[in-house]
Amino acid sequence: MHSGAFIAMAGLALAVSAPTLAAPLAEPIKPVPATLKQDPARAEIGRQLFSDTRLSGNGKVSCVSCHDPTKGGVDGRERSIGWSGKTTGVNAPTVLNAALNFRQFWNGRAASLEEQVVGVVQNPVEMGSKWDDVVVKIAREPKYRDAFAAAYKDGVTKVNIQNAIATYERTLITPNSRFDRFLLGDRNAITEEEKAGYVKFKQYGCIACHQGVNVGGNMFQKFGVMGDYFNQRGNRTDADMGRYLVTGDEGDKHVFKVPSLRKVALTAPYFHDGTAKTLEDAVDVMFRYQLGRVASKEDKAAIVKFLNTLTGEVGGKP
Repeated sequence: MHSGAFIAMAGLALAVSAPTLAAPLAEPIKPVPATLKQDPARAEIGRQLFSDTRLSGNGKVSCVSCHDPTKGGVDGRERSIGWSGKTTGVNAPTVLNAALNFRQFWNGRAASLEEQVVGVVQNPVEMGSKWDDVVVKIAREPKYRDAFAAAYKDGVTKVNIQNAIATYERTLITPNSRFDRFLLGDRNAITEEEKAGYVKFKQYGCIACHQGVNVGGNMFQKFGVMGDYFNQRGNRTDADMGRYLVTGDEGDKHVFKVPSLRKVALTAPYFHDGTAKTLEDAVDVMFRYQLGRVASKEDKAAIVKFLNTLTGEVGGKP
């Protein structure tokens, strides 16, 4: 066969196999952008630091210990294990798409990723380190000295270490989920059952708190709007006070940042206390304590199927 004809046929095959796109949908949930366009040199330094145990007081844990990008950005534990073996007060939130949150931590005490890095490294339970010591240890390493000198005018500093890690974290967004492809016009990207689950998600009111590009992560909400979740659960902890620990405002008791539902199928266990072991459990709790509504088993199952379509890609990989 003539090579030109073969190429033409190959092009035709590609055209036939490509999905036919309709107009993008105007929905309360928005697609994750392909990139947040970070400085690659700084992001690479941050990537290395993210896995470097020298950030901890005794060199035993790193950021990735609790926030593994290959495991949904979490560690799969109800509570994480800190540098000295003690457990943290809350379940580790995912690092994936954290850059799209309006605040950081469950109680929103950090306004930026950089501020979040500051808090974790010097937290006495989590990493138990001192920033002066971290700077000395990182500056002592030739590969870091050279990399920082090339990426930052003033080399290795506390601020630059924080910025490098935060820059890397801003690359950990998850575009190209099946639901995002659906929003962008590929009507066959999700099944009819999953579409029905999204309709139920909106009809029952889940969309009121879980919308926008991160399907959450953009507001605070009380945990237990329609019932006393903490009284039912028992064993109250300081962490249950939520945003009250930051503001001291009585109205902020049990108020938390609404978590993102991006990659939610991979981030069990759920909630700040890690008590919901499965996505089905989490949906049950939300219906009872947040919505105050009764849903059929079929409707809940449909919503879970929809939530599974929110799993996007990290670095081009599912």
